Amino acid sequence: MKMLTQDEAKHVCDKVMALSKADECRVQISGSQRGNVRYARNSVSTAGLVQNTQLTVSVAFGKRQGTASVNEFDDKSLEKAVRRAEEVARLAPENPEFVPAVKGQVYKASVTYSAATAAIDPEYRAEVAATSIGLARKKGLIAAGFFSDTTGFETVANSNGVFGYQTLTNLGFTVTTRTEDGLGSGWVTRSANDAARFDAREASEIAIDKALTSVHAKAIEPGRYTVILEPAATSEIIGRMFGAFDARQADEGRSFLSKKGGGNRLGEKLFDKQVNLWADPWNPDVPVLGWDNASMLARERTDVIKGGRIASLDYTPYWAGKQGKRAIGRHGNMIMAGGGKSTEELIASTKKGVLVTRTWYIRMVDPQSLLLTGLTRDGTFYIENGKIKHPIKNFRFNESPVSMLNNIEELGKPVVIGGDEVRFQMMIPPMKVRDFNFTSLSDAV
Repeated sequence: MKMLTQDEAKHVCDKVMALSKADECRVQISGSQRGNVRYARNSVSTAGLVQNTQLTVSVAFGKRQGTASVNEFDDKSLEKAVRRAEEVARLAPENPEFVPAVKGQVYKASVTYSAATAAIDPEYRAEVAATSIGLARKKGLIAAGFFSDTTGFETVANSNGVFGYQTLTNLGFTVTTRTEDGLGSGWVTRSANDAARFDAREASEIAIDKALTSVHAKAIEPGRYTVILEPAATSEIIGRMFGAFDARQADEGRSFLSKKGGGNRLGEKLFDKQVNLWADPWNPDVPVLGWDNASMLARERTDVIKGGRIASLDYTPYWAGKQGKRAIGRHGNMIMAGGGKSTEELIASTKKGVLVTRTWYIRMVDPQSLLLTGLTRDGTFYIENGKIKHPIKNFRFNESPVSMLNNIEELGKPVVIGGDEVRFQMMIPPMKVRDFNFTSLSDAV
């Protein structure tokens, strides 16, 4: 199925809604072309291109809902999908939390499309792999990586006259580089909306340097240390916090934002005053769709944490109606303010501490305090007098982003951290944090 233009997508949505006999009808169309190349042990292992366009129709009779999906767009297939959704709806029990389709939404476009990214072809992907592999081989190292790019479009429409269409692109890259004996390991990740902002050589050289400098790691005692977390390490921990800003979870006593005795902690100062976090669909570095696909509500620029205080919570249409609040579209990105220093400059200002390249295998221990456990990996180093003194063995940590964001000493310059789709993007700074809790050593590299 080819990519649909705005007029073509509108025509299909109108046709589907005209076919429906239900009280209301909602339509979503997603189309994408996803290319990728994967390599391991310095050799390309797979490469591919997947194209798909899918339409999902959701209908309602009163509070009874039904949904069906199809990836064929001829008249017969579209009608079959509508009838299937209606059949399911008639058989379904009433949904006590049903909310009618939204009305009167105006979607402000964001710059989610880049011609440079859309032009990526097999030769470009091969060059990314060749560059990364070639650099590793020259240093006697082994590289394994994955590069992917996406070009697509999103459409939403409903029988209340709402319609949105937007094209999008994105790319993602990760590479792990190791020494032949497996004693040194380096890793890097990159994400970009625009291919002009991606440099496979620059990224690969970072992973190579980490691998070379992480060999012969020394064990140091677990405990609480001043830690410099690179943006990728920060995002893996802080990212686990974003889902907890749901107002219903807080109001029902199921999150760290729940107040004892009932209610939520909106407006309370829970973090260091340096912590400022917001969502902005139109940020040029991490642009996302101007609407939330699930609710079809328009997104807005929203302060989430301001000066360490909880500035807003997420209200779904149902919970907003129940609590007498206004709902907006769920955020598609999170942006955290920082300073102007690089990771290297944060290291230079540290008397003693630990540099963490990456955190992984993170699991929730306690939702009420957001206590997490996880491991460091692919380059952990001991800092002394502003310089990296030597590599150290990896740790398991038990830490909460709530505590972490109360122990900030300094924030660096934010960078883009995300995946290969314009679904959720982050812009997060490296940060220097005191009293980070390492609980035991890990033999992983």
